[in-house]
Amino acid sequence: MKITIDRASARQTIKGYGASACWWSQNVAQEKTAKEISALLYGRDGLGLNIYRYNIGAGWDETNCRVANPWRRCESFFVPQDEEKEEDFKGSYDFDRDGNAYRFLKRCLQMGTIDTVILFANSPHYSFTSSGQASGSLMHHTCNLPFSNYEKYADYFLDITAHFLEDGIPVTYISPINEPQWKWGGKEVWQEGCHYEPQEVAALFHIFAQKLEQRGLHGISLYGPESGEIGGLTDEYLRLFKKDEKIMKHLGVFALHSYHADNDTEIRKSFYKQTVSENQGLRFDMSEWCELPCLHDVDDIGGALITARIIGRDLCDLGAESWSAWVAVNQICDRGNGLDYSDGLLSATDGFSHYKICKRYYAMKHFAEFAPKGSRVLGNSKQENGASVFLFETPDGGITAIAVNEGEETPLEISGAGKCTLLAVTDADSNFNTLNSAEIEEEIKLKPRSITGIRFSGEKHGD
Repeated sequence: MKITIDRASARQTIKGYGASACWWSQNVAQEKTAKEISALLYGRDGLGLNIYRYNIGAGWDETNCRVANPWRRCESFFVPQDEEKEEDFKGSYDFDRDGNAYRFLKRCLQMGTIDTVILFANSPHYSFTSSGQASGSLMHHTCNLPFSNYEKYADYFLDITAHFLEDGIPVTYISPINEPQWKWGGKEVWQEGCHYEPQEVAALFHIFAQKLEQRGLHGISLYGPESGEIGGLTDEYLRLFKKDEKIMKHLGVFALHSYHADNDTEIRKSFYKQTVSENQGLRFDMSEWCELPCLHDVDDIGGALITARIIGRDLCDLGAESWSAWVAVNQICDRGNGLDYSDGLLSATDGFSHYKICKRYYAMKHFAEFAPKGSRVLGNSKQENGASVFLFETPDGGITAIAVNEGEETPLEISGAGKCTLLAVTDADSNFNTLNSAEIEEEIKLKPRSITGIRFSGEKHGD
């Protein structure tokens, strides 16, 4: 495989990498475990992630809750009052609720790597919904939030935001909607979620924009609508946003998720050409992905390969300015064969008595190390015979490549980048194993089923 570096092909600058703390951080009660996991994720010797997605839980009514798995729901700071006893129904807040998750966020902030905190919600608080549940409408094709409660939801969300800010949490963005096109609710439910039609998405964002102005929260921007897929209604959401000046005034990031397109390169290139490149000045983030369905054990190199391929294609083909994993830690998932099919960066028992670093963790480490925040994407991905190569110009002007080889051993020749000075390899038998210039052979050979990070001396082509 032969590639020539073209610095003129430089595209967006990468704003960083992150993960969601949703549905697991509330279970990290032990100080020792919290210290270890925060270091692995946000520590400078770990992944050094700089983006933190904090879930504003929607809570639940014990008499009217159908989400059985505690890893699929979250306690809320909001305490609803009995409407029959309260003439002026407002409720109150208890910020000791969800205390483990809140303390974990603060611990991660102490690492000094986080510059972006996103507050997001899978659902409005259950007491605001039509069903009285945070898992969607009883009619799964309809919005679970009555229009009459849009303002109440916005006030509740911004009350929580204001508390975070007053407590020194540097909230950057708020994301009130998550994956609006999916038909949450109905007969079978498994997690928090709320469906919105495109017009409802725009209407709610408009109210949030108004409320930001009314409250004087000038340092906070809207983030979203976190569409669940690249295609589908994603462009429709953006079209409606662009028709609303107030939304666009406060929209900091148009965020989407890249589910259900794991093997589709063309849909990413098409979205870049038709949407991203046509909206210069608007930031696009890929704010959530995990393998669906999850087909790999946590120790399987296959899980790392697909994760690295998706990160690379979302950056280089989709045009994402940041990339975040769905959850940093997932609940151990044993399908009865003794294997763990969890799809997080780490996998843990319910009470966090045991946790494990997954192969996927090292896939993300390759990008955090070889395409760090401030790097520029150099053109589309390069693909040949089962290998995908992603090219970057680092903040210091150097050139790096991340190669995901899902086939047999493949020679790789990159010209115009200078001398190879560092290799890092993750395969079935190694995790981010590094070689310096003295140990690197003249010809770079991509090992079978491997991820390889490559750093060059940075000489410009033709020098």
